[in-house]
Amino acid sequence: MKRILTLLLFLTLFSSCDRYTTPSGILSENELVNVLIDIQLTEGIVSALPIPYDSSQILYSLMEKDVFIKHGVEDSVFTRSMLYYLEDAKKMDRIYARVIDSLVVRESVPEKKEDLF
Repeated sequence: MKRILTLLLFLTLFSSCDRYTTPSGILSENELVNVLIDIQLTEGIVSALPIPYDSSQILYSLMEKDVFIKHGVEDSVFTRSMLYYLEDAKKMDRIYARVIDSLVVRESVPEKKEDLF
């Protein structure tokens, strides 16, 4: 019985240490936050334009590609990263809380138009 408990304890400790490392091919939380901030800004810009919905979808796709280029991220890496972080609700809550906080700060501090993109 002691062996089983010791084994379970060891496995628990071993697996918990692995949770804090991000697998390769996945964006770090900081990288994901920065990409998501720009994606949210892009969505806001496109949704504010007085253009038809289908045109806004095409424009958004083009602008989203620019966001990925700006951050040096492939869209497949972004998708894998989102799927990875969506598996852990606490991590996703923390990520989106940071995104929202950053957007609130940006909204409250006047910026030059050149700084948006």
